[in-house]
Amino acid sequence: MTPEIIFPNPEEAEDDGLVAVGGNLSTEFLIAAYSQGVFPWFNEGEPVLWWSPNPRMVLFPGEFKCSKSLQQTIRSNKFEVSIDKVFRDVINSCSLVKREGQSGSWITDGMKKAYIELHNQGIAHSIETWQQGKLTGGLYGISLGKAFFGESMFHLVNDASKIALFYLVQLMLRWKFDFIDVQQSTNHLRSLGARDIKREHFLKILRDTLEHPTKKGKWNIDD
Repeated sequence: MTPEIIFPNPEEAEDDGLVAVGGNLSTEFLIAAYSQGVFPWFNEGEPVLWWSPNPRMVLFPGEFKCSKSLQQTIRSNKFEVSIDKVFRDVINSCSLVKREGQSGSWITDGMKKAYIELHNQGIAHSIETWQQGKLTGGLYGISLGKAFFGESMFHLVNDASKIALFYLVQLMLRWKFDFIDVQQSTNHLRSLGARDIKREHFLKILRDTLEHPTKKGKWNIDD
């Protein structure tokens, strides 16, 4: 019998959120981490670092801000949208995005392998946007209970990742999900309706949402 994986209490961490060092990226470790409000973030060559920052940025589906220009893009039908069609391509594309102030991607080969395995088990999901058969944007994350933990997004065409987020929000509203965890505060996500909440509040709503069963398996946009 596999022993239970328990992380140090995130509420006792400093505000920067470093909770633990070490461990691995096995499915069991990752599910245990997210279930306790902790996520991995580290660079290639470093030990695995586990974080739970204070505050935590969260997007409540009903608070998503859809600008007039984004509404026009949605109505134009310039993009086609799919779910869980090319997860591997999405995470690979996200790993190529250059991050401000960083020399490389935090999405290491080990991270990609770990999340692809979570996808194969029906826990990690991707939303993809297309134009003329070409992948132009998307996002990926994992789902536990009635929460979606967003990991990364990318775009090759303006608004492509925003369209993916819009459709994710529509799914969350339809399926009555509680929140989308976007982890760290950014002005871009704030402009789309995400807001910072105290870590203790985040951990409370996380415990509540995990009382619900997880929607496992391949997701369908028409469900």
